[in-house]
Amino acid sequence: MQNQYTMVVGPKHAEKFKKGYPLIEKEALQDVEELQEEGAILHLVDQKNRFIGIGYYGKQNKGYGWMLSRKEGEVIDQSFFYKRLKSAIANRKSFFEDANTTAFRVFNGEGDGVGGVTIEYFDGYYVINWYSEGIYQFKDDIINALKGLVDFKGIYEKKRFDTKGKYVEDDDFVTGERGEFPLIVKENGVNFAVYLNEGAMVGVFLDQRNVRKQIRDVYAKGKNVLNMFSYTGAFSVFAAVGGASKTTSVDVANRSLAKTIEQFSLNGVDYEAQDIIVDDVFKYFKFAAKKNLSYDLVILDPPSFAKTKKHTFSAAKDYKNLLKDTIAITENGGVIVASTNASNFDMNRFKTFIDAAFKETNGKYKILEEHTLPEDFKTITEFKQGDYLKVVFIKKIK
Repeated sequence: MQNQYTMVVGPKHAEKFKKGYPLIEKEALQDVEELQEEGAILHLVDQKNRFIGIGYYGKQNKGYGWMLSRKEGEVIDQSFFYKRLKSAIANRKSFFEDANTTAFRVFNGEGDGVGGVTIEYFDGYYVINWYSEGIYQFKDDIINALKGLVDFKGIYEKKRFDTKGKYVEDDDFVTGERGEFPLIVKENGVNFAVYLNEGAMVGVFLDQRNVRKQIRDVYAKGKNVLNMFSYTGAFSVFAAVGGASKTTSVDVANRSLAKTIEQFSLNGVDYEAQDIIVDDVFKYFKFAAKKNLSYDLVILDPPSFAKTKKHTFSAAKDYKNLLKDTIAITENGGVIVASTNASNFDMNRFKTFIDAAFKETNGKYKILEEHTLPEDFKTITEFKQGDYLKVVFIKKIK
């Protein structure tokens, strides 16, 4: 049983919570130093001792915990999580019924009513991501609730609450049967190899599903494609399946070579006809410019923060310059797929980076389409930073 605390909230934050804001920030709580036990239940009241809501204490990079309920007296137990999970699963009914897509998000944190935890589905296997020690204290209730709702082959977990924000290395297997990896899943009919037992990253980022489909169905045919920060080559695979004349995948991680070869091979694509380059992306931009290389379609999906031997990249500060480098090697009439998962700025600000990059290179452009998170990554309007993904398809006019 978790300890319970009554915490007084200042006027500004009390008003935010009453409007549905779910994140409990440090500044919201008076006497925050009283909190010692991760997972403690917080009964939040205003300065007149009027009930605001019930949350839990769990420190992570975003704050000190999350609101769970605005019903006074509601008990946070297995039944509570069962109801939240049941609703989330019902909302993904169409995904469970789609034989062409067997990997998707089942539960999306605060978007589904419990911040700090996500659950993903991979062809009968479930992966739970815990983002604080606080939410991890409810592990048994959440897992037992999940087991009561779904048929599953096995359940894995990822502990993402190291004090430095890194992954906690541990045996990821929880219950059921251990998978045999790679596990082959489908996304819109394309195969992916995933590894649920190799640390935080399983091999594909599910939030880009709709973007990959558009690249395959609309933009790739006959095009020379460059995929920067390519990870396991998912964008490249979709481009190749969509009829790209050639793809070039660039990522600094040594693992990207074997992983990308594997993904191409699973889909009957001759990987030897593609370029898979292990190199610093920033260095490759200079190489491409020096060799007068140019591309019809460039996919630019950097992490929100990255560090190599010679470069430190922050999306908020450096995306504009990265776009300028991209513009320089994109053919006139070509398309740039500019993407970021940085949650500290919105789509409007992202578009200012795009506009500034073209102005500073004396170029012109047209925005063709925009994407945010797909349907299974449910968000709420009261927490705009939860809708972190921003993707813009840009046509370079000159």
